[in-house]
Amino acid sequence: MSPVRNRPCAFFDLDGTLTNPQVGIVNCIEYAFERLGLTAPERETLTTWIGPPLQESFQQFLGDRNLASQALGFYRERFSSRGLLENEIIPGMGELLETLSSRGVECSVVTSKPRVFARRIVEHFGLNPWLTQVIGSELDGTRGDKTELIRYALEQIGRRAADTIMLGDRHHDITGARNNGVASIGVTWGFGSITELREAGADAIVNEVPRLMDYWDLAETAGVN
Repeated sequence: MSPVRNRPCAFFDLDGTLTNPQVGIVNCIEYAFERLGLTAPERETLTTWIGPPLQESFQQFLGDRNLASQALGFYRERFSSRGLLENEIIPGMGELLETLSSRGVECSVVTSKPRVFARRIVEHFGLNPWLTQVIGSELDGTRGDKTELIRYALEQIGRRAADTIMLGDRHHDITGARNNGVASIGVTWGFGSITELREAGADAIVNEVPRLMDYWDLAETAGVN
């Protein structure tokens, strides 16, 4: 992928890209299973649930849509009061957003996480000054699919796909970008693997936050091999 010179808009995934929410999300999933009177999967397994819509993960595991909805309700009960703050910003991401913003790159968060929670997290970490918008799903599941979400984000921000790049840690981010004609960078510090990102068709893969800046610099760049 060539250095980014004519891409004035950057979409950042939230969980696993801008922040590490592992502790809070896993704790809240375990809480949901406890409220249902069920044994939760191992914490290592629950980590793989981070990124995709949780309704889908609960439903796939529980095999019942109504039970999955009940589990999601219990999850949000704890997440809204405690879990969303059991989180930490990825080192260097705040500085990256500030630098990009100072160079005229329009940055926004585009996440499958419900918008109401995403906005509180962004505010908690003081990222608002460098973000144009925080775009997420709705609590009823609307825009939970990343392809639909990115399409909506392009419309809301008023940018062309050709002028936009999506940064994320899971195949959903990469696939959603490709389906909308948006370039993508996969990051390896989140919850997806290099193999997952490659197979999804990421235009580039990086394993360090400072390397992201290369795509807005004139220096020659290279993806992760």
